[in-house]
Amino acid sequence: MANPPAGTASIYPTLLYADAKAAIAQLKEAFGFTEVAVYEDEDGTVLHAELAQGNGAVMLGSKGRGGAFDAAMKNAGPAGVYIVVDEVDAHHARAAAQGAEILMPPTDQDYGSRDYMARDLEGNVWSFGTYAPELPR
Repeated sequence: MANPPAGTASIYPTLLYADAKAAIAQLKEAFGFTEVAVYEDEDGTVLHAELAQGNGAVMLGSKGRGGAFDAAMKNAGPAGVYIVVDEVDAHHARAAAQGAEILMPPTDQDYGSRDYMARDLEGNVWSFGTYAPELPR
């Protein structure tokens, strides 16, 4: 297995949204993601977008645009994504202020993490916490 170049992650959650533009706005405004790239076709359909958070990123696009991935995801349910953040309470306050549906407020876990859960506009569950799994080199 090849290692990614320094400064890149090796896992990228990939989601499709009925309203990808609204998803991008919520991920940026409520959850603090940074827009890396957004590619649209002539009618404004989001073909592919990349949003960064910390040293990771999520890729997303519009449902119903065709192609193998769109077909494979056609009947997929919501996904769950975990993101490591330093300041859980401040991150939660930002998400709540932007109207994100909070499923669990900041909570101290038995394994040492502090985290919270929120649902995005299309039902995906996002968990944000201090636990960062230690990966082998």
